This record gives sequence, structure tokens and C-alpha cells, in this order.
Amino acid sequence: RIYLCIIMAEEGGNARRKGITLVKSIVYGNVARYFGKKREEDGHTHAWTCYLRPFKNEDLSVYVKKIQFKLHESYSNHIRVLTKPPYEISETGWGEFEVVIKIFFVDTAEKPLTIYHLLKLFQNDPAVIAGKRNVVSEHYDEMVFTDPTNTMYRLLTTPKVMVPAIRHEMGIDYKDAEERTLASLTAAQRKIKIEIHDLSDRLKVSREAIQKLKEQLEHAEEG
Repeated sequence: RIYLCIIMAEEGGNARRKGITLVKSIVYGNVARYFGKKREEDGHTHAWTCYLRPFKNEDLSVYVKKIQFKLHESYSNHIRVLTKPPYEISETGWGEFEVVIKIFFVDTAEKPLTIYHLLKLFQNDPAVIAGKRNVVSEHYDEMVFTDPTNTMYRLLTTPKVMVPAIRHEMGIDYKDAEERTLASLTAAQRKIKIEIHDLSDRLKVSREAIQKLKEQLEHAEEG
């Protein structure tokens, strides 16, 4: 789970909506296919695609300015930048490595978000080894926007449907994970409210005690 929270507040569109939390679910990973043997010209063994997609069928470009994929330095132009969906990079290779995925938002008041994904090419499944089935390494996560700016709030709450619809490689229903996250956020917000109320009561008692001491001191001085 990834949290984005900026404490700096400005006027206008960059004013923060205090107490507001919005969640955007994403799926990222890669799919790879074995050629069946090494390619003679470069020794590559697999074709692969690394991607980042919304969990729900919505257009991320409404609030995402660009997504950067940083590949292994052995690739030419190893930093690839995509400004519109689909956010995916297709290549060929022979080894696994860490892909650094960086999300930049339309509202520059929100700091870029970085995700790390280990590109998977190999699996012990006989069907994968024979090239009859793809290797799929996919992960579900959530971007949690806490106290978003007015601008970001508007962008996050006016989703645009993707055409064609988004598909997930593994066919996994991530609904349970999404519901657990929302339940966790609701519980956390409830706990914070209780703690704030408790602190307010303690502050009130402290102020009353201070006031009482002041009155006692004044009475003593007068005496």
C-alpha cells in the first residue's frame, strides 16, 4: 500500500482538503514468453512486457501526467517515458532485473510515486519451459491520497472509463484486497477521531487546572 501525503498547504487549487482520503487501486507486473531457444543474433531467450494498469476500468491519464520505466542499463534508451495509456514496455532479453516504475501526477503538488518490480522470465512449470504458457508476475497495490489538493481531489473524483476495457493477466479478483484496504482506512480514521476527542478533553482539563492555579496564586498575592 502506497501513501501520498503532502503537508504543505497553499491557497486556491493547491489548498489541501483536510480529513479526506482517496484510494486508487493499481495492478503492475510483467508477462514473458520463452522463445524455445536462444536467439542467435543476440542470445535473447524471452519476449516480455512490463506494465502498470488501473485495477478498475478507468483512464489513469486523468490525474497521471506520465509514467517512467527504468530498465537495466544494458538496454538502449533504458529510461522510457509514457504519457498516455497503455502504460507498458515490450522488449526481449535473457535475464531478470529490477524495473523502477515512477508515476508523475498532473498536479505537481503531489510528489512522484516510485514502485519497484522484479522482471520475471523463468518458472519451473513444464508448460512455461516448453513455451506453451506465459510467465506472469502481477501485483495489486493501492495509491492512498491523504489530504489531496482541491485540484487533485477534482481529478481523482471524475474518472474516465477506458475503451477498450482493462484486463488483468492473472485473472485474479482483487476485490477482497480492495475491501480490506477501505475497511482499514475507515477504522484508522475512526481511531484518529477518538484520539483527537480524547486529546481535546485532556487539553480542556489541563486548561481548567491552569486557570484554577492562576486564581489561587492571585488570591494568595492579594492575601
